[in-house]
Amino acid sequence: MKNTKHNCLFTPVQPAVSQHGGKAVYSEIFPDVKLQAFIYCYWQLKSNEPLDKPFSYRVVADGCIDLLFELHHPENNFVAGFSTSFSEYSLGCSFNYMGVRFLPGAFPLLFNINASELTNRFEHLAPVDPSISAFIRNRFEEALSLQAIKVQFDQYFLNHLAKGNITVDKRLFEAIKLILNRKGILHVEKELDTGLSSRQLRRLFKFYIGDTAKTFSKVVRFQSLLSAKPSTESLRNNKLFLDAGYYDQAHFIKEFKTFFGLTPSQVKD
Repeated sequence: MKNTKHNCLFTPVQPAVSQHGGKAVYSEIFPDVKLQAFIYCYWQLKSNEPLDKPFSYRVVADGCIDLLFELHHPENNFVAGFSTSFSEYSLGCSFNYMGVRFLPGAFPLLFNINASELTNRFEHLAPVDPSISAFIRNRFEEALSLQAIKVQFDQYFLNHLAKGNITVDKRLFEAIKLILNRKGILHVEKELDTGLSSRQLRRLFKFYIGDTAKTFSKVVRFQSLLSAKPSTESLRNNKLFLDAGYYDQAHFIKEFKTFFGLTPSQVKD
């Protein structure tokens, strides 16, 4: 299940779930239109039946912060911060994970959370934001569908927005928008001029994104390449890396492997 339209500039991509002969399924559904400037999607990763061996799930770097929990045990809820590399998780033989994928900068903006304290980390949500953690713990149960979960999350986040406690530094989000519009292909020091000093830029990107503008641009460039859905053959043989701003193939392969966990030649269509 996946909606067909979204209002955001950025489409964070995760690899398709192809293991175990379709016994595991990944789905996304978009939030209410009023939330689409902040949340990319609600997602679900579940096993349709018990698997013969534990499911290994690779999460590639996508520039986002996610909230997630196992629907069988919603009291165990977590936050996954901005990542500078891929991660791999063993989910067992039976699972039903739900999540909220915030667009870059949105989670810290909405909840005044310092993203740099979550970078490359997978943490229990309660110490980070007790209110959301309690909401997940008390409102969700195994029988709920992804659509039903979307409705409840939409209402929670819309109510939070209605409180009006959000202060936006327009210069920062103009910088983020510029990086997204350029698909990460720009010289940060020379071209990211939105009225912020280099020191201000670094401080704000650390707080709202979780890392520097340069690192964020690299992730956006990688994600833009995935969004273009290149074939394995084109990744291997075409000079896509030049169009994407990589200065040579070795540089492209090294960065791709860091963010994806595989070299381009190992990726299956």
